[in-house]
Amino acid sequence: MEGINAKYVSKKISKTRWRPVSSSSLQQPDIFATGSWDNEDNSISIWSIGENGVSIMDDEFEGDPQLVCEYKHNGDVLDLQFLDQDRIVTASSTGAVTIFQHHHNSQTLSVSQLWDRAHHYPCDNAPCTGVVCNSPEIVTVGEDGRIMLFRADQEGVLRTIEKADSSAIHAVTFLRTTEILTVNSIGQLKLWDFRQPGNEPSQILSLTGDRVPLHCVDRHPNQQHIVATGGQDGMLCIWDVRQGNMPFSLMEAHSAEMWEVHFHPSNPDHLFSCSEDGSLLHWETSSNSDTPSFLKGGRNTSIISRSAIAPAGGNQSLINAWLTGDSSKGHLETTHMLPSQMLSVNSLDVLGQCLVCGTDGEAIYVNRHVPI
Repeated sequence: MEGINAKYVSKKISKTRWRPVSSSSLQQPDIFATGSWDNEDNSISIWSIGENGVSIMDDEFEGDPQLVCEYKHNGDVLDLQFLDQDRIVTASSTGAVTIFQHHHNSQTLSVSQLWDRAHHYPCDNAPCTGVVCNSPEIVTVGEDGRIMLFRADQEGVLRTIEKADSSAIHAVTFLRTTEILTVNSIGQLKLWDFRQPGNEPSQILSLTGDRVPLHCVDRHPNQQHIVATGGQDGMLCIWDVRQGNMPFSLMEAHSAEMWEVHFHPSNPDHLFSCSEDGSLLHWETSSNSDTPSFLKGGRNTSIISRSAIAPAGGNQSLINAWLTGDSSKGHLETTHMLPSQMLSVNSLDVLGQCLVCGTDGEAIYVNRHVPI
């Protein structure tokens, strides 16, 4: 597989995320963060794929990721998101939510905020399973069925939805500025509106038949009503939250659990998924329109990152390729992005033409020439 750099790090990698870049600079990302799990000592690490701050767009400096700094992390890192270019939020198996500050001058990490037992059972800690950021707001979910809302500039908890779910919540994403989506262990996708009081979701969607646990969720960056999920059966589900309470389409993707699914943040005709089966898939849907769907609508936020909220603008009436794509008619192409391997690919992130993923094989893979 051309263009892939593998870095062996002696730790199982649970999460990988690119640091956001300014959308005005046309710069490719060159810094990413990783979190580890199932190790004697876990850590959060910052890596660079540039050299001495030089942009990686110059082929002369391409090479393996270089460790910039790291910090010990209590418990497994179950999720990790950049709050902004300097701060990273982690979700821990201990139930803690932590904000780490990356000091660029000294190239060190420090803890700037800690909510120690954000998620808990009456007599024990409950793993915090997911986090999503829209600075300064942070939303977390956990196995305790709670949804927590924090602000990075406040010590207290802004809001708790105490019994949001009777089952474990596995992942969360913003739908709009005041709305989030969660997925749980019984195959449900729930929409929550923070403007509404009480502990009830505004909408519940679910898989029919077997209650297959859902592990991941991502929202289309331009058309917020389109959502992708993946779960224990390895199926890729595309949902239109405006219509009905069942998935719009189901596609066979992986032969084991799908751990993450991500639309490309600026070219959402491309989608990526990774799995326990050791594969990372690149999905591409082709619309029949002369105008690529990523030009319909768009983002005018100053920072491009998955946790940023897309503007409400754009022509929402346009039919999206993901709702018309049909793999059997050749509208949907899938490509394996990694050499064949046996161990789980736990996490991926894509930004610009750069893809990073982390595995149970104690390796980080970086591809800086993704065909987008």
